[in-house]
Amino acid sequence: MSLLPFAFYLLITTPVGANPPIVNPPIPRIPEGTNPLITNPPIPTPTPTQTIPTGAITPPVKPASPTTTTPAELPKDLGKASVFPVGLNLGKRNVNPSILVRGQEDGTQAINFDNWLLSYDDVIQALKLNVTSLPDGQLEVRTAGIVTRIDPKKIRTDPELGLVFSTQELQALFGVKAEFDINEYAIILEVPWLNKSSTNVAETETPIQLEGLPRIAPANFSLAAVEQKVNATGTQTRSPTYKGEFVSVGSAFGGSWFLRTNQRNFQDWQTWSVADAQFLRQTHQADYIVGSQQTFWQTQQTQQTGGYWGFTFIQRQGFVPRQVLGAGSTNSHQRLEAGSIGRTISGRAEPGTLVRLTQSIGDRVIAEVLVDSSGIYRFENIKNSNQFSGGGYRVLLYPQGRLTAQPEIRDASFSSVPGQLPPGASGLIVSGGLRHSVSDSENAGLLGKFSDFRGGIAQRWGLSENLTVGLGGIYDKSPRAMAELFYRPSKVPLQVAVSALTGDEWVWNADIRYDPTPSLSAAFISDSYSNRLNVNWRVFGGFTLFTNAVSDNGMAGGVQINLSGKNAFTFARASLDSKNYFRWNLLQRLGKMEFTQRGNEVGTLSEFSYNFSKNLFSNTGNSLVLNYETQNQNRSDKLLTVGWRYRSPQQAIDGNYLWEAQLGYGIASQGSGGVVTLSTTILPGLLLRGRYQGVTVTSDQASFSVDLVSSLGLQQGITPGDRRSEYFRTQGGLLIQPFFDRNGNGKRDAGEDAYTENVESLLVINTRSIKPLKPEVLGDRILLRLPPGTYRLDLDPAGFPPDWQATIDALAVDVVAGGYTPIVIPLFPAYTRSGVVTDAQGKAVAGARVEAIQSDKGIRHFSVTNGAGVYYLEGLHQGNYTLQINGKSVDSLKLQESSEPFQELNLQQP
Repeated sequence: MSLLPFAFYLLITTPVGANPPIVNPPIPRIPEGTNPLITNPPIPTPTPTQTIPTGAITPPVKPASPTTTTPAELPKDLGKASVFPVGLNLGKRNVNPSILVRGQEDGTQAINFDNWLLSYDDVIQALKLNVTSLPDGQLEVRTAGIVTRIDPKKIRTDPELGLVFSTQELQALFGVKAEFDINEYAIILEVPWLNKSSTNVAETETPIQLEGLPRIAPANFSLAAVEQKVNATGTQTRSPTYKGEFVSVGSAFGGSWFLRTNQRNFQDWQTWSVADAQFLRQTHQADYIVGSQQTFWQTQQTQQTGGYWGFTFIQRQGFVPRQVLGAGSTNSHQRLEAGSIGRTISGRAEPGTLVRLTQSIGDRVIAEVLVDSSGIYRFENIKNSNQFSGGGYRVLLYPQGRLTAQPEIRDASFSSVPGQLPPGASGLIVSGGLRHSVSDSENAGLLGKFSDFRGGIAQRWGLSENLTVGLGGIYDKSPRAMAELFYRPSKVPLQVAVSALTGDEWVWNADIRYDPTPSLSAAFISDSYSNRLNVNWRVFGGFTLFTNAVSDNGMAGGVQINLSGKNAFTFARASLDSKNYFRWNLLQRLGKMEFTQRGNEVGTLSEFSYNFSKNLFSNTGNSLVLNYETQNQNRSDKLLTVGWRYRSPQQAIDGNYLWEAQLGYGIASQGSGGVVTLSTTILPGLLLRGRYQGVTVTSDQASFSVDLVSSLGLQQGITPGDRRSEYFRTQGGLLIQPFFDRNGNGKRDAGEDAYTENVESLLVINTRSIKPLKPEVLGDRILLRLPPGTYRLDLDPAGFPPDWQATIDALAVDVVAGGYTPIVIPLFPAYTRSGVVTDAQGKAVAGARVEAIQSDKGIRHFSVTNGAGVYYLEGLHQGNYTLQINGKSVDSLKLQESSEPFQELNLQQP
């Protein structure tokens, strides 16, 4: 067990009096299983020192040393330490059979092991640390278990090993404990993050690439859908009345147009009138609204004297409006609300602490920062969506950057007031038009009656992260001034939204909310009619106390209970006000049974149901239903109904059941009679609902009602609609028609079937799956609802049927509100030819280039034969091809509709 041979080598290779160069340590490779104290080490070959370029990330396979600086001094207590080879293990796994270290051992144990020195490069490589040289000269070290910074001036230099870490420094810097095993003659490193995967920090969303893609735009004008509703009602003593509503919607000039006709008497067209007629174009920067709409201001006269027809222009700078799920009619107030507001989250922590910002639900990391000597961390422009009540974020603080340590958790949730704008942003709205009214009692004609000019102009400014103000002027029978204020302080859980309109009768709205703790919240709401104060205190779990105060109704207080279990669910809410009025609401589910009851000083309604379905808490299948209703206004009336109900498991796209039926019998204070209800959507595009009731809680007269809703789609042919035509007012979509183009002419001919299988595998929108968009397959088309904008549509070959493919991989598609953008995708047969290339002697030719050339289209397909002379040409379309081997023609190939998709074709080299 002597190191004399290796020491003698070092002695003869170092000139007397010369300082040895600072290089990475020579690493002699010693065969595994041999004792390094007996085997003479081979003469090593020195390797040059490497440096880290500024800003570069060094891969762990080739670690880089920091830029040479003034070296830190080595400890003076190294004693008789020498350089010798040892193995390096991570736990029980050997990662390097031989590295050079400086230390000392006596044959039984390590001496002064805390001061043993290991090469910088060996440590970086073994621990797989990513090292980045920062602009300030420090080194950032990152791995799955730690993120820290090291001052390169504090890394010591050994005359033979180069840059080094001591085993004590491994513990201090990286939290890695080391020990020396004399039997294995190896240093064993205990790495806390050894089996921990690296956490991915969320990246900024990559912009969608649209340049160079074929672009598809919708037509300048389209009629997307029409919808007709008819309602008939009647009683024993009153003749049936028929009312209806006709809706049509489409696109024009980059926006949507919408027409609604109110049919007060469906049988007399002279009573019909236009209730809504609107053109709407919405972009990220501006909106244009022409026709029927809501005013952006509210007065008591506005609410009492009908609608408003005119022109409205909205301009936004510095923000994008929030998307309203479900779409439908537009609201100018919502178009002046920012979809998200960037906020700054900051705090104090010890230098060297790794701070991570995560979502409150899940472990997704939004951003992270390593606290520097200032002791302050800051995350800027963190978006908070106005679509939700709060921004669910948490701050995790890892001491010394060690991700294996238990982090300190700080709440970073924040919210924004609806109407609030980002700092520096502004929104302008200008509107003018006429008052519009349609009344059953007046003969105003098809367009109704117009009177009185109204209009106004207003603007909002985001003054800071916390404050948004608005000012405006209105003319509505008289000049008025308008003011708005939206305030959300950073350090106080307070939200304030106040608006006021001057005039003979002031109109104001105030919404002030204060949430001092997650379990205590208060809201004060005031308007021209009343003042309301609501306080909620969640005492524990599902137990909440609340109190309400209304200016004209006094005070009320109560309790709310919300409990859930494996087979049970309970919700109960009860209150008592200052007038001794008791109000309650109860929902109890237990297995297949459900009981609901609500009541107040006017009456009660109770329902018990038992579902015979195998699934717990299911509303489908057969059920036994028991209802009991009371009314106590002028007299005490009661109604008891017992019946059977069926709901089919299948539902239409609009949420209505395919079949729903109820049959029962009611006994009331005024009499008795049967109850029959039937509803179906079995016919595509049609909803039929009928109800007969022989008795009610207050009357013994039988009554009936029938509703019929029919809907048609008028794009790319006439198809059944989905009874959601109003959604097209603010939404568009894609109408995709893949089909088998068997003759390859690019047009869908008779007998060429559509392909609507594997939809979620075939289509990709903006590099994401279409599954969240809930694609609807209707006959020969795939329908996707989307907000207006430009989208990238990719075709994934994984969704193609076998032996078929498309000539395009991706498209840029413009979507406008008012209808679908049609996209026709021909799928061509894909032929494959394969065989063996041989020479004149019949021997396989390797490395030959085989080409199939379609000269009329300038298309070439090629393959290079393997060692067995096999070539493989795939993706061939119909047409005439010339086959060449190494540039010389050898044969011709004709592919047509009747050709086999795959065929073997052997070729002979000329």
